[in-house]
Amino acid sequence: MSKAELAALAQQATLAQEATIDAHDEDERAMNLHEVIVDTLMVPFVTSVLGVDVTVESVDSGEWNGILAICARGGIRQAIGVVDLPLPEPPPAGAEWIDAYRYWLG
Repeated sequence: MSKAELAALAQQATLAQEATIDAHDEDERAMNLHEVIVDTLMVPFVTSVLGVDVTVESVDSGEWNGILAICARGGIRQAIGVVDLPLPEPPPAGAEWIDAYRYWLG
């Protein structure tokens, strides 16, 4: 791994630890990360999912403490797990928390 990749990994670990440090169990850790993503991710933003441009309108919670990006195109809306959401380049402000969530999930 390059120095930049190692630094990014260390940042993800630090952010995940900061968000989950006061939580008592996995459910609370997931809820804390969800709240941080909701509070910091700048939506709406446009990204491409399977080659189609969609607008990420908001973030919601799903089953088993999953965090979902609510994507729209025209009048159609679809929830996509943020772990599977391709981020645009450059990523929107707050996207580092999605990376931290991905890291936390392992």
